[in-house]
Amino acid sequence: MSNFIKRKNVGRLADVVACLHSGGIVLLPTDTVFGLAVLPTETLGVDRLYALKARPRAKALPIMVANANQVSELGVIISPAIEKVLRSPFVPGALTIVAPIDRSNCPDWLKGRDEVAFRIPNSQFLLAVLTEVGPLLVTSANLAGATTPKTVQAVLEQLTEVPDLVVDGETGNDVASTLVNCSHTPAMIERIGAVAVEDLSKWLVVKHG
Repeated sequence: MSNFIKRKNVGRLADVVACLHSGGIVLLPTDTVFGLAVLPTETLGVDRLYALKARPRAKALPIMVANANQVSELGVIISPAIEKVLRSPFVPGALTIVAPIDRSNCPDWLKGRDEVAFRIPNSQFLLAVLTEVGPLLVTSANLAGATTPKTVQAVLEQLTEVPDLVVDGETGNDVASTLVNCSHTPAMIERIGAVAVEDLSKWLVVKHG
């Protein structure tokens, strides 16, 4: 049986960090919807996360980082468009950015990929975790293709197995992040979410569909 902790409990950061470092999967509230997190270097944990969501392996998992320095450590090629987005009021926040990567300057767990989807969350709790452990693979807590439930109990009823650690608490939004692909010129909106297209368009030339 998984361990349950309350988001406001003292010591929750240490519990989450320990679980992640042991290769575990953590269910936790984010500034958008509930998410499932695992260290990208823990290959068995990553395999379990795919199975837990019944997610096709061909679909890469998005990444959360704490700051621009961690973005650079991923080998992300910072184009003028990405610079604009990183300076926008949506970062940190509910905006996921797809960016090209330099294969010669990225961590081993990203070898073979041409691009990555990353997000800097607007959550002090998540930023503290990311600062402590580094970039994480974080994906919405739902079966592949399904909507993300709004409560921990509903999440657990939907997934194929129980995560190793469950952090209960309120999410910041019931809507997933907006996904903008900055590998294209102009940038392309691939998923409309918490950040409205018209708001993003004030900072970046984008197209949709």
